[in-house]
Amino acid sequence: MDNTNSNNITPETDNQEEFNEILRIRREKLFAYQAQDADPYEITKYDVTAYSEDIKREFECGSEEAKTVSVAGRMMSRRIMGKASFCHISDAKGLIQVYIKRDDVGSDIYADFKKWDIGDIIGVEGIVFRTKMGEISIHAEKIILLSKSLQPLPEKWHGLRDTDIRYRRRYIDLIVNPEVRETFIHRSQILKELRAYLDARGFLEVDTPVLHTLEIGAAARPFITHHNTLDIDMYLRIETELYLKRLIVGGFDRVYEVGRIFRNEGMDTRHNPEFTTIEVYQAYTDYMGIMDLTEDMYVNVTQKVCGSTTIPYQGTEINMDKPWARLTMKEAVRLYAGADYNDWTDDAAARSAARVLHVEVGESATKGEVLSALFEEYAEDKLVQPTFIYNYPVEVSPLAKRISSDPLFTERFEFFICSREMGNAFSELNDPIDQRERFEKQVAAKRTQGVNAEVDEDFICALEHGMPPTGGLGIGVDRLVMLLTDSPSIRDVLLFPTMKPINP
Repeated sequence: MDNTNSNNITPETDNQEEFNEILRIRREKLFAYQAQDADPYEITKYDVTAYSEDIKREFECGSEEAKTVSVAGRMMSRRIMGKASFCHISDAKGLIQVYIKRDDVGSDIYADFKKWDIGDIIGVEGIVFRTKMGEISIHAEKIILLSKSLQPLPEKWHGLRDTDIRYRRRYIDLIVNPEVRETFIHRSQILKELRAYLDARGFLEVDTPVLHTLEIGAAARPFITHHNTLDIDMYLRIETELYLKRLIVGGFDRVYEVGRIFRNEGMDTRHNPEFTTIEVYQAYTDYMGIMDLTEDMYVNVTQKVCGSTTIPYQGTEINMDKPWARLTMKEAVRLYAGADYNDWTDDAAARSAARVLHVEVGESATKGEVLSALFEEYAEDKLVQPTFIYNYPVEVSPLAKRISSDPLFTERFEFFICSREMGNAFSELNDPIDQRERFEKQVAAKRTQGVNAEVDEDFICALEHGMPPTGGLGIGVDRLVMLLTDSPSIRDVLLFPTMKPINP
């Protein structure tokens, strides 16, 4: 490593005076370059012809045939040895070593190179070769400073335990932690494969409004903003569902949207105020058809991204192969809580069963609400391997179609992996009269909390024009990325997670 640069000081150092001195020296170097008409910030273009990993792979496959390349990246280390030096530069695909000899690049350029700092962005043109130590490298013929780094990089970012700083300064995290960069490359691949799967099956990707003009009765709290020209309050969307179902009414049989969603609620390892979902709607199918699609899609995407359907997650091996386990909510509660919904004669009996199992429910809780509460308390954490839970109580499923043979339950499923709910699906309610009744009940409940919620009359109008039988699915993209990249927190898979501002 370069001993001529003090890079072991970070903005978090206890020695602020030493850090300030480093900043002063780097700026003085910049001013010196600018005084010599060598301002790196004035450079507008550099022709890159190759990237680090491609160079290594092609060199190995080409019987080590010499080739001239032009690369650019951030200098991450340097070792000066008199008239020759080595450095490593990091580009978009990885790290590669560069050999710089004074007689090849010129005395003046070599003297400048020795003054450059770790973190500077440089361009190198030269011939690919293998060193005596066996490392594929570039023998520089030309080098140039493309951008000056005025801030030092932390020497041992892995040793920095303050994850808050990593999330706030993601740009540094990406520079010095290659595995973090890989996480977001995988995120892009996951989204690409999800789209490819749906596109290949005739689904049309669409965009729907982010700004809504009314607050609906759903449980999630929205963010509120104001439109100055219209002089009205507007709400950032908490879902993409209702607009996508309007499109089903309009004649698009298969649609999906990759949508940014906003909810003004708590934050933890699984929740961020803004997050990404994919919602999928298919006409003329039901929740069982969507269940099959979900299972097949997850297996397909996992295989494409991870190269296997058996993956690790936080020390547990997860088998994504078909078939996944399938349990009704009644069966799951009977299995894990030892309580049988069919034994409850009325709502009071259900509440009594909850008390025996030490689960708190409201004084007016119904059998369905008790069943849902027992499931959350006793069953969810047992669902480590991929599992579908289906047939949810109508009380907790305001947009799902009732089961005709058992109208207290709906054609709805959620699926769980690693004890986490990963997605939600329905046979969509297309009865406008039933939908209005459920909306009005939701809105009434919200208004008792002081929220000026409204029934979405336009959506009811859409249903009154006739919506075909439809299956719908909502997937939490961030949780899928967490699973496939073995990431413990949602903040690890969001490039810029929401953070509380630091007080000045």
